[in-house]
Amino acid sequence: MTRPYATDEQYERWFMAECCRCGRRRHKAGSWPDGYVCRTCSDRAVRTRGTCPRCGQDRALPGLRPGGGASICATCAGFFQNFDCSRCGFEGKLLGGRLCERCTLTDRLTALLDDSTGRIRPTLVPLFDLLVAMDKPRSGLAWLEMRRGRPGNASQLLLRRLGLGEIPLTHDAFHELQPWRAAAHLEELLMTCGVLPAVDKYLCSFQRWLPGHLADIADPEHVKTIRLFATWRVLPRLRARAERSHITPSVRRFAAEQIKYATAFLQWLGERNSTLASCGQIDIDAWYAENTEHSRTCLRAFLNWAMQSRRCRRTLSIPAMKVSRRAALSEDERLDALGRLLTDAEIPMRLRAAGVIVLLYAQPVSRIVRLSVDDVIRDGDTVLLRLGEPASPVPAPVAALLLEHIANRDNMNTATNPASCWLFPGRRAGQPFRPDHLSALLNEVGVPAAAARGAAIRQQLLELPGPVVADALGYHDKTTSRLIRETGGTWSRYAPGDHARSPTGWLSRGAGDS
Repeated sequence: MTRPYATDEQYERWFMAECCRCGRRRHKAGSWPDGYVCRTCSDRAVRTRGTCPRCGQDRALPGLRPGGGASICATCAGFFQNFDCSRCGFEGKLLGGRLCERCTLTDRLTALLDDSTGRIRPTLVPLFDLLVAMDKPRSGLAWLEMRRGRPGNASQLLLRRLGLGEIPLTHDAFHELQPWRAAAHLEELLMTCGVLPAVDKYLCSFQRWLPGHLADIADPEHVKTIRLFATWRVLPRLRARAERSHITPSVRRFAAEQIKYATAFLQWLGERNSTLASCGQIDIDAWYAENTEHSRTCLRAFLNWAMQSRRCRRTLSIPAMKVSRRAALSEDERLDALGRLLTDAEIPMRLRAAGVIVLLYAQPVSRIVRLSVDDVIRDGDTVLLRLGEPASPVPAPVAALLLEHIANRDNMNTATNPASCWLFPGRRAGQPFRPDHLSALLNEVGVPAAAARGAAIRQQLLELPGPVVADALGYHDKTTSRLIRETGGTWSRYAPGDHARSPTGWLSRGAGDS
């Protein structure tokens, strides 16, 4: 193949130009009425949609009005080319065959999910409909192009095999697939569209991780013991937690660490020429002396299970756990953080909304991410947040912030959460934002979640009776009683007046003082 140019100077002269939109010297993507345009500016302009200020039509606005610089349609801007899809007529970014991004995505998915009869495998039609209907089809195209020609390509390794029926539509089948990230994402999409039954994603994650961990253990007896521990102790508790409410990333991580430390303990015993059956109190004491408090906490469940199942001596004594709590923010620090979240537009909207819920309502991040848009109740001019019974009133500045966040929630433009009910949608199909990720982001903007929550709940207990706070904020009576004792109050202290409704004074004062 010969080059269409002879020298670098010819290439520079024929194919490069200064973009009329961004001013950078880039490859020419086209010649528009206002000059040469690069690919980046061309794509951005063609994807701009709205009402043309000149002709009043709702369409793509790639052109610029002379002088003012307002975006106008191609007709009003004097374009010689059109951007209409050759199949559906949609005006926008065109790809091969002059097809729009949605038609291109439709063709590629049709080919991938073909069951070798020229049609989409019937059981996968809901998945096809979900992917094609995403708000931004270019996100779907980018997903299909990820890691092209390398292990892990979603289209080559998973979608095509699904279309041909090579992968059974069961959770167990997906747990064995590699690479696991691509398999997990597709499994969640299938649960979202109803092809697979809904299962807690972190339970699936643990079940996917466990076989790999067992395969890395050299001693067959250790493998047998760890498998029994996982089957009869760890997994039943995870399943019970999933049926009762939901599994958080920290719960999933702790379950894996229980397995890891149990494995390490068995290996440590082997290095001492001992076994679980012959393990004595001196071994337990030596392990506790050599390891951190976290290691001891993780091993505790394994030792209890081993004693209960008579796999070691039942007379062993396990030292008590030490409970440590992070110091709470001071009231001045809490109000300062609240003020910044209400006024600083540079902080991302979702962090501002989540942060004020922590600072005002003392909610853990794991509970905040499970809130839905239906938990924000509008009753005329009043906005309420349903955390317990009854719903808690929201002061005006915070109400405006929450409503603005709901109108502009992130992660709503792909097939994962096209109509999500979560107040904080995540990137994974049907899932809310990860609580550990949200906590880390809040910490980066100066709102340490645990310390801020501790300051908020203690302030409410100083101003209101414990039963009122417990009911309104969804706290357990035991937790609230402990906090009251730490602040020097009593559970039975009751303020005069009507307690049939949620109090409003503490919220108004907190928002006003900030």
